[in-house]
Amino acid sequence: MKRITLLIAILLSASTLWGEESYQRGKFTSPTTSDTLLYRYLTPENIKKGKKYPLVIFLHGSGERGNDNKAQLLHGGEMFLNPVYREKYPAYVIFPQCPEGVPGAYIKPLETLKPDGMPENPPIAPIMQTLKELIDSYIALPSVDSRKVYIIGLSMGGMATFDMVCRFPDTFAAAIPICGSVNPKRLVSAKNVSFRLFHGDADKAVTTEGSREAYKALRAMGGDVEYIEFAGCTHNSWNPAFNYPDFMEWLFSQKK
Repeated sequence: MKRITLLIAILLSASTLWGEESYQRGKFTSPTTSDTLLYRYLTPENIKKGKKYPLVIFLHGSGERGNDNKAQLLHGGEMFLNPVYREKYPAYVIFPQCPEGVPGAYIKPLETLKPDGMPENPPIAPIMQTLKELIDSYIALPSVDSRKVYIIGLSMGGMATFDMVCRFPDTFAAAIPICGSVNPKRLVSAKNVSFRLFHGDADKAVTTEGSREAYKALRAMGGDVEYIEFAGCTHNSWNPAFNYPDFMEWLFSQKK
């Protein structure tokens, strides 16, 4: 029994290691703020000369903050290693890691996550400025298709997804905020970005009000937006979202 337990532990740790090591390690230092952002990245498996590929940015939740350049792969990292997706949707994929103690897209921790109580015109947080410069460095690559830049985020990263798209709407073709929230008045600038929102209706950490109000605001502006709400699902709505039948198909079909 001890041998079987040991073997299972070895296999599980090896599986985790393989998933982590499939992503290359990156470190970006902002030329304007001098802040450093750790990240992991994938490149298309077979880059063809003259061909351009989409760019996907994935923003993690508050629990994956740190400086190990690993924890940010916990949710969503394995999804992009699926060999079917790697073959069907070759892309550059970036997983930045927010440092411990940094409250994501906002300079100070928010007093409320209710959309109407969130900032309407907040100053850009230094970490978001650094993130934008990292994204721009990839868009500048000749093999990246600037018409197909996508951003995904969950929880804290869902709020950062809203923040990035509201600030830089011309950069992104599509956004998928999962269990996020935003002041809906900010979305006026992002009405030309395609959105897909996911949320669990039993979420107590970030209530559905954040996604519902964003959906209503974007619809009222004539935006391209879908909202999928999972019955009985709590805060971890990223799990059913990642398994939504056309998650990847929808994402990679979007372009500016």
